[in-house]
Amino acid sequence: VTVVGAGTMGHGIAHVCSVMGAEVRIYDALQGAAKGAIERIRKNLDKGVELGKVSADLRDAALSRLRPFESLVPACEGTDCVIEAVPEEIELKREIFGICDKAAPEHALLATNTSSLPVGDLASAVRDPGRLVGMHFFNPVHVMKLVEVVRHAQSSKQAVALAVALAERMGKTPI
Repeated sequence: VTVVGAGTMGHGIAHVCSVMGAEVRIYDALQGAAKGAIERIRKNLDKGVELGKVSADLRDAALSRLRPFESLVPACEGTDCVIEAVPEEIELKREIFGICDKAAPEHALLATNTSSLPVGDLASAVRDPGRLVGMHFFNPVHVMKLVEVVRHAQSSKQAVALAVALAERMGKTPI
């Protein structure tokens, strides 16, 4: 899984993906932000260990699956899923999806964590709009159980099913 955006939502999404067993690539345009996200995840997992909610082995395994990236294209190459979690600016998100669409394999699910923008408007930035869906997580991601899976007029049934299955694998309840 590639997570684009290492802020509040992005680091939380990367956290739950790594805990579920996925190799996670974290990219952020701000230099050092991806590494900073991994440190925030480490602190959250350490707290989970202290509280007896997470085993030390699970923490260590999850942390070993996180990799920071300083460039978007390599972060997307060979991935099975890209989840975007950047600021709510439609042109920024469209630009990112245009790059991810070209760099990620054709089978890769593309998902946006937007809470306010029309997913169909973002999907028009990719060659196959059917592969892009919304996966709106709630904050804090590692605690909140709901994930809103948002389809648009051109969403493929396969993309929606993949997003639902991914959310369930994360231990989330997709709605």
